[in-house]
Amino acid sequence: MPWIDLLRWLHVIGATVLFGTGTGIAFFMLAAHRTRDPVLVAHVAGTVVIADAVFTATAAVLQPLTGYGLARLVGWPLTEGWVLLSIGLYVGVGLFWLPVVRIQLRLRDLARDAAAAGQPLPPAYDRLFRIWFACGWPAFAAMLAIFWLMTAKPALPG
Repeated sequence: MPWIDLLRWLHVIGATVLFGTGTGIAFFMLAAHRTRDPVLVAHVAGTVVIADAVFTATAAVLQPLTGYGLARLVGWPLTEGWVLLSIGLYVGVGLFWLPVVRIQLRLRDLARDAAAAGQPLPPAYDRLFRIWFACGWPAFAAMLAIFWLMTAKPALPG
């Protein structure tokens, strides 16, 4: 398999992992949250933290590496409009994702504490969940935009 095909394949797999893991995490966290069961929320949030560490973080690191290699081999300058916009959106996604990881750890811990004490989820949990939920929408929209840019490759000023 030529290098370009391998890098393209790895780049697509990485994008799929990022988008799929992010969407799955959002779905399962929301579903657990809606139960208001601290035991279930603690379990799901713990699994989400692991999934983010194993899948999202790995793909997030490899994605720019495969993208850079692919751009170099194909001959796309990083200053090409759609490439530059994709990079900017990717950085934006990362800026939303980093605090979300910290929030997920805190949500997990708050749910664990509530479960251990036999108490309902505390108000701090609800405040953090609203922030977590709000951070997901711009990141989700940016990922959709990146997918479009990568497939359409529109002529944009660089």
